Amino acid sequence: MNIILVGKRHGKSRALPINAPIAIGVSLFFIALLATAVWSGYSMAVSDVKEQSPSEAELVSQWQSKLDSQKAELEQVRQNVRQQVDALTLRLGEMQSRLLRLDALGQRFVETGVVASDEFDFSQPAAVGGPEDGISGESFTAPQLTDMIDSLALRIEDREHQLRMLDIVSSQKKLEDELYVEGRPITWGWLSSKYGYRSDPFTGKRTWHDGVDLAGREGSDIISVAAGVVTFAGERYGYGNLVEVDHGDGLLTRYAHAKSIDVNVGDVIQKGQVVAAMGSTGRSTGPHVHFEVLENGKSKNPETYIRRASR
Repeated sequence: MNIILVGKRHGKSRALPINAPIAIGVSLFFIALLATAVWSGYSMAVSDVKEQSPSEAELVSQWQSKLDSQKAELEQVRQNVRQQVDALTLRLGEMQSRLLRLDALGQRFVETGVVASDEFDFSQPAAVGGPEDGISGESFTAPQLTDMIDSLALRIEDREHQLRMLDIVSSQKKLEDELYVEGRPITWGWLSSKYGYRSDPFTGKRTWHDGVDLAGREGSDIISVAAGVVTFAGERYGYGNLVEVDHGDGLLTRYAHAKSIDVNVGDVIQKGQVVAAMGSTGRSTGPHVHFEVLENGKSKNPETYIRRASR
């Protein structure tokens, strides 16, 4: 095999003979050159990949950063849940205290007879029930629970308003009943002298009697026929030991001839409260209570108030 070389100058050519060993050597040279080029390209590519890929330490750092971020998010979620639970707990505590007040008010209505005790028992929870449909229930979500609490709070507020109004009406009625003058000023005894003209027990003459006399056992209780304020408690000529009670609206009652007095001027007394003990002080012939009723300063027949039916 010959290789012909052509020169630029003078157009001369030159032939080089190539034998088998030379051809093999040239081929091996070109193969080595190509392999070197390929290996260099591969090495450069691997080097670029290594430079672009993170190291193990960098991977660990990246994962640790992600875990820290997720932990922070989880802690924030937990804090939000705790805040929601605390808020719901406060709401429930407030509602519980309001329900306790409602129970106490309801119990007072039972004790005062406004409602029947056999109809409402405020010491026991309300009875509930019903058949099951066989479908498993679902837990309430936080928004649903919040809505239920808000609705229940509105209902409690409405019931509180209604019960307050009922309490006001009941208290007003009780006050009116307490101030209502009726009944006898003694717990035991009998009518010994009526209201009006009578024969005076000391002179035998026809005289006017401003009250009624109720005889009984000495030392027995004399009670107020209505609530009021004591305006006089002491000795008065003719009356002996006397107690006067002002009941408002111009009504005043007197309890005379008492053996002893159990109240003082300015005392606020209740209906049925003991104000004195029966005796025979003053102008009296024996143990009794002289009972008078005055309306705007004018004498009224006490028997009218004694016979009144309780409201």
